[in-house]
Amino acid sequence: MKLAVSNIGLLPYTHLDDLGALTDMGFEGLEVALSRTFPEDWNHPNTADVETYRRGVEAFGLNVVGLHSLFWDRPDYTMFGHADVITKTMNFLVQLSAVCRDLGGKTLIYGSRTARTRGHRTMEEANAAATDFFGALCQRVEGHGTCFCIEPLETEVADYIHSVLESQTIVKAVDHPALRVQIDVKAMALVDEVQPEIFEAVRDDLVHVHANEPGFEVLGTSGLVDHEKIGTCLKNIGYDGYVSIEQRMIDAADPFAGICESVKVLKECYT
Repeated sequence: MKLAVSNIGLLPYTHLDDLGALTDMGFEGLEVALSRTFPEDWNHPNTADVETYRRGVEAFGLNVVGLHSLFWDRPDYTMFGHADVITKTMNFLVQLSAVCRDLGGKTLIYGSRTARTRGHRTMEEANAAATDFFGALCQRVEGHGTCFCIEPLETEVADYIHSVLESQTIVKAVDHPALRVQIDVKAMALVDEVQPEIFEAVRDDLVHVHANEPGFEVLGTSGLVDHEKIGTCLKNIGYDGYVSIEQRMIDAADPFAGICESVKVLKECYT
């Protein structure tokens, strides 16, 4: 497995010159939240800024893995709702897919609570609408070489897609290479999905893993996530993609200190 970390744990906008510390820790990839990357209209960065950021990351021997935190400060977008809202949401995601491609990334993690609230819809109705939405989205981005993943979220956070198997239901229904499965280990632990048979079930669709804790704290601090067992299960299915630390910035004075603690857990359990 390859090690990555999200830039939400780094200083916003000014972290490029400090990325050598990540290389020294053994990271190969950087996962990007655009709202921490471009200070102005972050979801519409210009071509020159995108190229500059990509070159800055790659100068330290890192690759951009993909994008997450797609809907930061965008509560008006959702895959459910009126046709005009759905159209705006899809156009927004197509734009982000192009940015992801230009950064050299692959995965876009659809994680927002507001962008996936099903409300009064039954699970069957929500699944049908989600299948239609992602089916159309996949057709529009298939030339980008990117793929979307619906991130399972805790029941306290979202009312739709709480488990990796629920996300795989949509993946199977859409049946397109631009929609794949992602594991969020804290969400997986909280719905008791850390079982070998679950990993086996999603093996062929799995393209990305978020290693995280409730509250996006340092890995291993909550005692709720069995990283060792998860790492073993991933090894047993032959997963060789990125495992990315999703951790908030713990200390602005020394943002690498918390990451340094988490990467120890990552190396012990996932490599």
